[in-house]
Amino acid sequence: MPNPTRNRFSIAWILTAALLGGCGGGGGGGGGGGGGPAPPPGPKAPTWVQGQFAAESTFAAMCVNPRTGIDPGTNKPYPDVQGTLLDELNWLRSWTNDLYLWFDEVQDQNPATFTTDASYFTALKTTALTASGNSKDKFHFTYPTATWEALSQSGTQAGYGANFVIIAATPPRNVVVAYTEPGSEAATAPASLSRGAQILDVDGVDLVNANDQTSVDTLNAGLAPQAAGESHTFTIRDPGSAASRAITLVSADVTTTPVQNTHTITAPNGALVGYMLFNDHLETSENALVTAFTQLQSAGVQDLVLDIRYNGGGLLDIASEVAYMIAGPASTAGQTFELTQFNSQHPTVDPVTGAAITPVGFHTTTQGFSVTSGQALPTLNLHRVFVLTTSGTCSASESIINSLQGVNVQVIQIGSTTCGKPYGFYPADNCAVTYFSIQFKGVNAKNFGDYTDGFTPENTVKNEGVRVPGCSVADDFTHALGDSAEGLLASALSYQATGVCPVPPSGLAPVPPLSAAAYVPPMANGTIIKSVWQQNRIQRRAGMH
Repeated sequence: MPNPTRNRFSIAWILTAALLGGCGGGGGGGGGGGGGPAPPPGPKAPTWVQGQFAAESTFAAMCVNPRTGIDPGTNKPYPDVQGTLLDELNWLRSWTNDLYLWFDEVQDQNPATFTTDASYFTALKTTALTASGNSKDKFHFTYPTATWEALSQSGTQAGYGANFVIIAATPPRNVVVAYTEPGSEAATAPASLSRGAQILDVDGVDLVNANDQTSVDTLNAGLAPQAAGESHTFTIRDPGSAASRAITLVSADVTTTPVQNTHTITAPNGALVGYMLFNDHLETSENALVTAFTQLQSAGVQDLVLDIRYNGGGLLDIASEVAYMIAGPASTAGQTFELTQFNSQHPTVDPVTGAAITPVGFHTTTQGFSVTSGQALPTLNLHRVFVLTTSGTCSASESIINSLQGVNVQVIQIGSTTCGKPYGFYPADNCAVTYFSIQFKGVNAKNFGDYTDGFTPENTVKNEGVRVPGCSVADDFTHALGDSAEGLLASALSYQATGVCPVPPSGLAPVPPLSAAAYVPPMANGTIIKSVWQQNRIQRRAGMH
């Protein structure tokens, strides 16, 4: 069973802090499969000398609890041998010094003074801030390797099939349903949760007002179950209802449907506009995206609204496929989708794969994730695209925006400022824990990748992020996603016809005049409760899926 401390969402943390801080946990490596006597211990770790680093291979796979048997991720025997906690920490130290993008901003502390791998890993990152005062590295976390492999390859995780968004960060809190997975317990009777349903309490704890740690732990356990079979009770208020009702949800292994609600809309000016909700860059999304783009290609759409408001990222190869299917060959042939830049110790060679660093082009064929590799991708051949965004739009999703801008495809942004993550990593397993530490930065065909404070619609009043044509609009929980009357989509359709940012559609609160208080505060556009692996830019090693 995965260690819950390594994969726990703290509601207090989500409500008040940055996207990915403090996700490490546990200590001393993971347990392996199989029995039998433990292998003999490895060589004694060298004495720590500040500023001197042995190669990480010196300590790799020297584990407190070595695994035995076959690694399902590689189909090879686990390399683990008996080691100590200090061996695991020394591996982290050397690995960080070699590969971390800001290795020279990490304080070199004696690993022997730390008692867990989690506490040491947390210390192995920069403390620098961005221009806006945010932490430069908001994305530093771990996962149990078995859990990571299951999540990334199958899109399956424990849950109810309801994706929650936190609208109000502090009491009185406001947590609502953003969307549900088709066919899940949350989406079907008797729960029948719909977008905008408000969570009032969890297991008898007042979500709106409770503020002690015990209550927060209860809320956390209910909103983010860690395993299948957990039963939690909720009091909810359905959208448009004054009454509340109680439901019980039992967590299960839920398979994510990464692409939903693909359809066409006739815009006010008569143009045929395609719409798709794209929520996760998973391996399984490749097949769903090919199907969706083929559908829109056959329909002959003249514009596209790509709804990535809750898409925190994932596999970069998927992002490259999406960008190509939007733009087509005329704009992307011979162009850079993204150039990876590592730290100053590795200017020309990818230190993980050993390959020369060369620009990655726009993928024109499937990569073999969930469709046979080498199949030609459908294309819409568009010169512009409308993207719907919130602060939950992150990483690989932002790379779609940046890469298209790099080849002069116009991106029109409707919504709010994205999370700001031009960085990524190769997940690294050691002793049953997979570590995620920023290793590279991505730049587009114009050598641009400086959006650490996100992309933001050009009429946003707050001075943050890289300005993109479009409109600052609040997320609208009173309409279903894909409904032409939903605030972001309605605004995109109006802008498509007029080129002018509209006021919200009927039923939403009026937008105040442009001023320091204009539109909706950033937190009101919501922080979606998603697994940290769904909020990142993931690069795969050669030969890996």
